[in-house]
Amino acid sequence: MSSLGVFLRGLMMGAADIVPGVSGGTVAFITGIYDTLLGSIRAFDIDFLGKLFKLDISGAWQHVNGGFLLALLLGIVTSILSLARLISWTLEHHPVPLWACFFGLILASALVLLRQVQSWSAPRVLCLLVGVALAVFVALSPVATLDGGLAGVFLSGFLAICAMILPGISGSFILVLLGMYSTVLVAVKSLDLMFLGVFAVGAASGLMCFSRLLYWLLHRFHQATMALLTGFLFGSLTVVWPWKRVLDWVEDSHGQLKPAQQVPVSPMEYFALTGQDPQLWYCVALMVLGFVAVWLIDTRWGNN
Repeated sequence: MSSLGVFLRGLMMGAADIVPGVSGGTVAFITGIYDTLLGSIRAFDIDFLGKLFKLDISGAWQHVNGGFLLALLLGIVTSILSLARLISWTLEHHPVPLWACFFGLILASALVLLRQVQSWSAPRVLCLLVGVALAVFVALSPVATLDGGLAGVFLSGFLAICAMILPGISGSFILVLLGMYSTVLVAVKSLDLMFLGVFAVGAASGLMCFSRLLYWLLHRFHQATMALLTGFLFGSLTVVWPWKRVLDWVEDSHGQLKPAQQVPVSPMEYFALTGQDPQLWYCVALMVLGFVAVWLIDTRWGNN
């Protein structure tokens, strides 16, 4: 895979991470770099540290697939810096069409990945259903309050990064469910180094542990794990469904209320609840556009 191809995938991952409820792991999964990404993260191990201590920089770089990670990181950062304002503006002023486009993209991606699960059996169907159920459960869960001082901060970082790796689940969404979203934003704004340090250690621990678990599962039980992850994608459609009813709110760093818990509703019910035009045919067109785009990409590059 060329560095340009990895960079472009990084651009898409960064764009996805900007939107609350959409995971960059989803993009990595549907663009074929998920396994490589997990393997590169997993490579930050004792052998890597040993090469660093011996000042074998070249060996350490190759050990973690540094070229891949650098191109991917540059793409993510470039996307966040260049698209953050555009996507944030679209999410604020035209959220329903934006969610509709994401819905079409993820639905097509889930169907493409569904074809990659071979020789369906009862255990693999069960894995698919478990993935769907878990993603729906997370998407519709009420907001909780995670206490426990610094231990709770560590746990929130651990769980958020695990969710970020999984396709279909957003790390920021997990923070909302844990009741830590506003707390983390305040800590970032006030530069609470103790809080941020513990949170970062939790995130790093979660990244190292969970990436190893997923890597092992993909290589030991590849088809069943693919079915489970595809189920996560199907379940995440409840998050990106364009028309939602807000059940709970959370305050962001600017003191503005943002939706925390939402449930999907029909376009007509959305109109009755909000009085806003559901833009049905416009959204259907965007869904179809996103759907067709994924299928065209899969047709052109899917075998690679």
